[in-house]
Amino acid sequence: MRDGAYRWAGHSFESFDSTVVAVETDADITGYGEVCPLGPAYLPAYAEGARTGIKVIAKGLLGQDPREIDRIYAHMDWLLKGHPYAKSAVDMACWDILGKATGLPVYALLGGRFSDRVKLFKVLSKDEPQKMADKLLEYRDAGYDQFQMKVGGEPATDIERILTVTDAVNTNELIAADANTGWRQHEAIRVVNAISGRPIYIEQPCLSYAECLAVRQHTDNPIILDECMDDIDTIICGYNDNAMDVVNLKISRMGGLTKARLARDLCVDLGIVMTIEDSWGGEIATSAIAHLSHATPTGFHFQSSAFTDYNSVKIAGGGAVVADGYMAVDDSPGLGVEPDFNVLGTHVELID
Repeated sequence: MRDGAYRWAGHSFESFDSTVVAVETDADITGYGEVCPLGPAYLPAYAEGARTGIKVIAKGLLGQDPREIDRIYAHMDWLLKGHPYAKSAVDMACWDILGKATGLPVYALLGGRFSDRVKLFKVLSKDEPQKMADKLLEYRDAGYDQFQMKVGGEPATDIERILTVTDAVNTNELIAADANTGWRQHEAIRVVNAISGRPIYIEQPCLSYAECLAVRQHTDNPIILDECMDDIDTIICGYNDNAMDVVNLKISRMGGLTKARLARDLCVDLGIVMTIEDSWGGEIATSAIAHLSHATPTGFHFQSSAFTDYNSVKIAGGGAVVADGYMAVDDSPGLGVEPDFNVLGTHVELID
């Protein structure tokens, strides 16, 4: 479900494998969830693993009440240790059911609607420096003023990319250079020293938290931490170490909306601003991002992704509507999406 190649930190994919979960109830309510790892080499997650984990979890959930969100999650943790991404789609479907059962949109269940629209950023896939700058101009014309450029390759080329692209950035626009863990520590320090003074955020320069913290200590540019922020303990550690200015919360990496909500509430309490998104997905995952973002207090939501803005395949109707650099959901119960089974086809696994 990609429209063209997606390139970052040495990886390139033409498409991503997404898994949609339908949870049926004896009250004739069906909830839907989605998980879509960004290929098998991005995080400790892959599409086939998600489906295997879901199969293991599902058998133990039969007969349970999906509206009891926290109890269901505790039971999933008892059934399967770790593998949070495999629990994400099931958890998302339970929130969809709870919304439909109560007649409320998921954002209302997650705390209420703080914003009419959710601010989006556009990704500049890794390419030749001038082509990336030209892509920024194209996205600007489409209404975007926040961008994320992919780097994480050879440092000299990345420096040229950053200098060229930031030359094209207006003073009212925001941009991040996202290395997706692609630099070694010494390479990241070389890059941040070379682009010092440029109006750009540096996102996840290295693989480990310790390396990213070392880079933080060598730059005045604001830092976004993403891939290494995979649990509550690390967020607390990052806060105590002043390791970042923004945390990127990916719903499936945290383990679903339940865990992402917990992380969001912690960040708000600590005063940490958040990018709220996921690894990838279609209309279902994008709508979950929108609901959590709508329910995040004003000032703490930095930006989000709408994957439907990149995909060549539409898997569901309804959900988030994207326009002019923003997205929004209406007050339909649950996530407000209805899968298109003409596109999805028949189920690949039925648990009964």
